[in-house]
Amino acid sequence: MGQTDLTEPLGRDGGWAEAEPPCANAAFAELPVRPYDLLTLAVCWVLWPLWWLLGLRRAAGMLRHYIGATGTPRRVDAEALLALPAVRAAAEEQLARWRTEALARWNAGPAPRAPAAYPADSGWRDALITWRVHTDWWLALRCVEFRLTGTVRVAPDGSTAVDYRFAVAKSWNFDRGKSECGVPFAPFARLHETGLARQFTVTGEAFGHA
Repeated sequence: MGQTDLTEPLGRDGGWAEAEPPCANAAFAELPVRPYDLLTLAVCWVLWPLWWLLGLRRAAGMLRHYIGATGTPRRVDAEALLALPAVRAAAEEQLARWRTEALARWNAGPAPRAPAAYPADSGWRDALITWRVHTDWWLALRCVEFRLTGTVRVAPDGSTAVDYRFAVAKSWNFDRGKSECGVPFAPFARLHETGLARQFTVTGEAFGHA
């Protein structure tokens, strides 16, 4: 008869308890609108349909949602995101860690060893997406915060199987003081700070077996 380990989940060390909070920009509509803010907004209204025509549909949708200024959460295709090499590698690293820790606990148990199940939780972690990995996802997210939770099952012969949930939670905004490819983020951050756009949360989830 199998047993379930109810101690601390596997793989928790090193992860964050909560997804990263929004950046420390000024609050929504806290600053007065300046003429150059309207120019920045006009650039965004031209940019998102251009991206759409170029096939950068995810990036276009994110930018359009930002300047739509609703602030409502937006879901992404987490399965497609998990398929990206950089994200997949980060997830596989966690799954491998789960297996190693599960076998260590299982081998430390009394013999004969029965099947066992171990809860696992990576905590919140991040994975960087570069333009070389996928241009559309790079423009859409640039970096993604993810969390893997699940169960590792160890059979009597020591083989392992993992059922997991891949969750995404990211604050979509522009951090003041940062830039990308020489383009400063401050003018785009001001769109939120002046109420011309609004940052929002990106969410998504996917399930898998390994």
